[in-house]
Amino acid sequence: MFGDLRRSRFVAYSAAFIALITLGSWIAIPFFPVPLTLQTLFVLLAATVMKRHAVIPVTLYILLGALGLPVFHNGIAGIGVLLGPTGGYIAGFIPATLIAGYAYDCPSSRVRIAGLAAASGIILVTGMAWLICSTGMAPAAAVLAGLVVFLPGDTVKIYAVYRIAQNLP
Repeated sequence: MFGDLRRSRFVAYSAAFIALITLGSWIAIPFFPVPLTLQTLFVLLAATVMKRHAVIPVTLYILLGALGLPVFHNGIAGIGVLLGPTGGYIAGFIPATLIAGYAYDCPSSRVRIAGLAAASGIILVTGMAWLICSTGMAPAAAVLAGLVVFLPGDTVKIYAVYRIAQNLP
């Protein structure tokens, strides 16, 4: 790695985003109708900075949590979290990062905003689908409890990520 600035930057960004996603999972901001965590904000922000390569720190984050490090919401960890009702949202981070990362390879602001919205949608849809599978919840109830309630907060996060990314070099 000595002398390879690109690789050094990649490692530093990866470590930083794993730490930020972990920190974001601990932060809950009161919001209506559900509290706003910053976990997905940092997942999307990683994609804006690292493009499609952000899938590596996001996957490592999930792997660290599955192996027992307390990186998930409120310091919980283990494979049980991924198999539990919220595991689909976490699993959705991987395709979401790829979608947003590819969108940020394009200079068009419309494509970037659409990519962030699609990425957020993927997280919500995979989470809702896993909620149905893991709990046996009726699809209509899962749409309401696992998707609709998160839309206002996710809209705020998409806007915040887009604005933050605009100000990054």
